[in-house]
Amino acid sequence: MKTNNLTSLILLLSVLLFFNCKNEKETESIEDTTSHKNYGQVEVITRAMEFQTLDTLRSGWTTFSYKNLSGEVHFFLMDKLPSDSIVKSDITDHLMPAFDDGMKYLIEEKVDSAMATFGTIPTWFNDVKRYGGSGLISPGKTAVSTINLVPGKYMMECYVKAINGEWHTSHGMWKFITVVDEPTDYTPSKATHTLSVSSTNGYEFDGKPTAGKTVFKVDFIDQVPHEHFSGHDVNLIKYKEGADMDALVHWLNWMNPDGLRTPAPDQFEFLGGMNNCEAGETGYFEVVLEPGNYVLISETPKANEKGMLKTFVVD
Repeated sequence: MKTNNLTSLILLLSVLLFFNCKNEKETESIEDTTSHKNYGQVEVITRAMEFQTLDTLRSGWTTFSYKNLSGEVHFFLMDKLPSDSIVKSDITDHLMPAFDDGMKYLIEEKVDSAMATFGTIPTWFNDVKRYGGSGLISPGKTAVSTINLVPGKYMMECYVKAINGEWHTSHGMWKFITVVDEPTDYTPSKATHTLSVSSTNGYEFDGKPTAGKTVFKVDFIDQVPHEHFSGHDVNLIKYKEGADMDALVHWLNWMNPDGLRTPAPDQFEFLGGMNNCEAGETGYFEVVLEPGNYVLISETPKANEKGMLKTFVVD
């Protein structure tokens, strides 16, 4: 009887020791990962209509690795809010309804009603500053982008549309992120190519990309609101021979009822890029290029007529 009790006691202590060590390792791993990410490297995951990532980041250069594990095209954009006092109800009760109802009117081809509804967008939204993010990214792909964040309260969002025309933001694809005044110790990777973006000269691009890891530096010379109330950005897309480029230009304008709406046009694979940044700001994005046809294009109405569409071939 004593032997059985001793054996049971040893077994119990072994189990407790195992779980204690396991928990310590898990805690250590989580803490180490969080600390590492807070120093300039952040993972973002989407499995459906959400952003799984940290709520608090440090300021300065930060590289986001955005994994799209969902079945739809997404992106993320970092909107710096004009006030830390903006709360969830300001977004869900005032901002989103204006965009939701305005889009419904556009789908119904009631343009005047749509414009009037967009006119009810809260005035504070005009003072939002944009500090980049990823370009559009296809399901199963990962977008890597590096941006320079200043302290403040941000709204991370994706405003691609679902198959019924509703914004992804209205399906929960947004979150608040606080950037604290404590800089990272991170610096961007050395650029392979530089792309300048402006409303006057469009894309000015140096060199010819080759196969392999490529880092694009994007300099925003200026930033102006276009016909869709937003600025210009850069999206990298691989396309198949014979793909309809006009269909892509049309789809990238969200003001079209079927623009930015699921499903994305065939023959195109979205590989990330650099979302809207303020004038004078710089962002970086990286990708492993394989042989094929590529296009750099802005999510801007008539991007082809504004010089914001550049094709290139990787041999």
